[in-house]
Amino acid sequence: MPHDKGRNRIGAFMRSPAATPYLLLLPAALVILSVVLLPLLVSFWTSFTSYNLTRPATLFNFIGLRNYQRLMGNTDFWWAFGRTIIFITIALNLEMLLGLGLALLVNKITWGQRTLRTIMMFPMMFSPILVGFQFKYVFNDSIGLVNNALFDLGLIKQPIAWLVDGNLANFSIIFAEIWMSTSIFAILLLAGLMALPKEPIEAARVDGCNPLQVFRHITLPFLMPFVYIAMTIRSLDVARAYDMVRIMTNGGPAGRTELIWTLMTRTGYQNSQMGMANAMGYVSIILSIVFTFYFYKKLVSARTFMGGAQ
Repeated sequence: MPHDKGRNRIGAFMRSPAATPYLLLLPAALVILSVVLLPLLVSFWTSFTSYNLTRPATLFNFIGLRNYQRLMGNTDFWWAFGRTIIFITIALNLEMLLGLGLALLVNKITWGQRTLRTIMMFPMMFSPILVGFQFKYVFNDSIGLVNNALFDLGLIKQPIAWLVDGNLANFSIIFAEIWMSTSIFAILLLAGLMALPKEPIEAARVDGCNPLQVFRHITLPFLMPFVYIAMTIRSLDVARAYDMVRIMTNGGPAGRTELIWTLMTRTGYQNSQMGMANAMGYVSIILSIVFTFYFYKKLVSARTFMGGAQ
């Protein structure tokens, strides 16, 4: 009898108008569960197995935390991990500074601003693969535009191996990443500048503040929530950097541009060690969560400061 009452209640709810939104959302929820949640659970399970692509039966060979223990002593992984953190830190900070400068310049323009905003969005419209091929050609040591320009200017006598030298290869990848993604910061910060109230700025000018003081004490604090929102979004993208590195250097030379995601791909698909690759993936997820939590705390602090200032 209790089961019959429960079925009757469920049936009555399903026939009621209140169930309509849930029924409409049900197909999307099922698709998300099948496309996102199921692969996530499978990959999480395989991180605790010795799963090898060439031996499918190893999918059920549970080994506990052995993959994670091996990562703790894997020098290549920790080099890639540290390189990824440095890559994220340099790229995010330079993109933020350049985006802020670009937003300030565009905000001062009174004629043709819409056209400039549209042009600013062009780099972010290109796929990372296309940008990788583009800058692989630009930094090519024999036919690249950079070396040819330096030869014509008389600044070099021998070609510079931009994508062969370890330090220069990392610089080239960061340069390509900044070129592609600075516009994201610029667009978001420009939106913040356009939403900035004029009254505090006018009051500060009347009180005798110079432009630098106005920017430091009024404009920049107002923009900080926009900065942290942009950094949160970009940190997740940069932490998953793969396409550009794969095209430009493929992790070389000698693994000196290897990031976590390129190392994961090499481990999982070239070496067939999918269990170990998925363990690396979950460690990288922890890295993404740390960056996201850090920027979220900064965002909350900035918004609290602005609320107190108002």
